[in-house]
Amino acid sequence: MGVNDISPARPVRIVEVGPRDGLQNEAAFVPTVEKIAFVNRLADAGHTAIEVSAFVSPKWVPQMADAAEVFAGITRRPGVRYTALVPNLQGLARAREARVDEVAVFPAASETFSKRNINQTVDEALAAARRICDEARAAGLRVRAYLSTSFGCPFEGAVAPARVAELAARLIERGAYEVALSDTIGIAHPRQVSDVLNEVTRRVAAANLALHFHDTRGTALVNVYAGLEAGVSTFDASAGGLGGCPYAPGATGNLATEDLVYLLDGLGISTGTRLEAIAAASRAIEPLVGHLLPSRVFRALQATKGRA
Repeated sequence: MGVNDISPARPVRIVEVGPRDGLQNEAAFVPTVEKIAFVNRLADAGHTAIEVSAFVSPKWVPQMADAAEVFAGITRRPGVRYTALVPNLQGLARAREARVDEVAVFPAASETFSKRNINQTVDEALAAARRICDEARAAGLRVRAYLSTSFGCPFEGAVAPARVAELAARLIERGAYEVALSDTIGIAHPRQVSDVLNEVTRRVAAANLALHFHDTRGTALVNVYAGLEAGVSTFDASAGGLGGCPYAPGATGNLATEDLVYLLDGLGISTGTRLEAIAAASRAIEPLVGHLLPSRVFRALQATKGRA
């Protein structure tokens, strides 16, 4: 496959994860009112899927302690799905009370990471995912699944593509409508992305897959290109490149939404989002996290802002 296999006629869906995956590992607590404003700005920028927060234990992820308050405060725009991460049935119950549009579960492909991240074996996590799927679907909620460490584990190293394919298929069978193959530590490279997708798409249609990349080694955008070539059309991204994983040593920010949109705009691929408006959302959140955001496109826009 090559550049001619990437059709501008096939739009790309971006799942904006900045308010959840982006903020969850930030040391400085972002005030609830600012999180609400961040979500509203991202919706104004044209996003149709925003992961707003996570209904997890505030002991382990204190940044997400105000999930219910954030959901209560956002302005819900028609056509936008406001989603949340849930680890168990208790989290699902809280999410339902907050009137989320969709929930996400997050098992892993490697045993050690699964134990460190959610204190469950992979099989236990899949069983929990099934219970969440059953109850959520009965309540009319769709369930998305992240499959962490799909391209490598910080503790175990390489993960076999056949295992990723098996687990992705099991998640679809258990009721998830989509599986986001996640490069939790930002180790993937384009050849590996192609190899994993070649294996996974033998069991799960590309239409039911998404890709979630971190940019630890600067390969997130070329990995997106490999995903496009393989027929994937849903990608996760985080405004400004916010993010990391508290249980993945060395993992840096997510693929930046600005960088992804710049690439796709250049390829003539529609996302329905506006780059300048996404950058405005990043500009507002940057002072609150206490460090510069790593998005290359955002930094370039900041450098040229105000110039004629």
